[in-house]
Amino acid sequence: MSFARIFGPGTRHALPLIAFLLIGFAAPLLAVIGFSFIPARTFSLWQPWSFDNYIEIFNSTSYLSFLWSLGLAATTVVVLAVICYPIAYGLARVFGKYATLVTLLFTIPLFVSENVRLYGWVLFFIKNGVLLGTLKAWFGIEPESWLFTSGIIVFGMVYVYLPFMLFPMTLGVSMVPDQTRDAAFDLGATRWQVFKEVELPLSMPGIMIGFLLSFVLAVGAIAEAKVLGGQQIIPISHDIEIAFTYAQNWPLGAALAVLLMLVVGSMVLFVLRRFDLDAILGRR
Repeated sequence: MSFARIFGPGTRHALPLIAFLLIGFAAPLLAVIGFSFIPARTFSLWQPWSFDNYIEIFNSTSYLSFLWSLGLAATTVVVLAVICYPIAYGLARVFGKYATLVTLLFTIPLFVSENVRLYGWVLFFIKNGVLLGTLKAWFGIEPESWLFTSGIIVFGMVYVYLPFMLFPMTLGVSMVPDQTRDAAFDLGATRWQVFKEVELPLSMPGIMIGFLLSFVLAVGAIAEAKVLGGQQIIPISHDIEIAFTYAQNWPLGAALAVLLMLVVGSMVLFVLRRFDLDAILGRR
């Protein structure tokens, strides 16, 4: 039987993409999973497999890094939701011809390296820096440096990941038809009722995408804790980096990475199961 008869035209055209995904995504992922089961500080998959690396995670303080990463990410998402929804509403319905300019202002920082921007905030918040030095020179106020605290880490994460929440949320708000809002007002609904019963449910797909995208990125954040936090708080991504580099313990780093993927993936799937995006989008 010929190759053309076994595989249809669609399958044949998809084979390059399938091969790319297998080589570029599936193979490295399987390698990481395999490394997580081999003995510590070994570099060959042809070793007796065990769960010792996963047991080591809970016998050490690495689980605290998990909790810190999840807590900081959740806090970042909540703060971003409060900040971004009014801005997204303005971009979609209020700013009009100025929406492009406002969007550009939020987009320009993405063209500058994240580390450069974070070090800029270090100069701004450090003792005798731009902010605290100005307060001391002008008003005689000499507060302590705001760096190296959990609050400043959350500030840095909110600053870095704001566009990733804002733009999907703006798309979600713009998906609400004006006719639907006008019909609700014509039927006597109050402004709060229109927001709760019409605007919020119909814009939920974009909001959920912003939530998930920001959360996944924030869980893996490392630069904010290093630069602004001074490593006072150790996120799980820092433990993974140390295991793969300085400690040369690839199996432990792989186990941490696999556990992080399982935890974050389970949380994302749980959230997606709570919201029927197909129903919200009108697909069924």
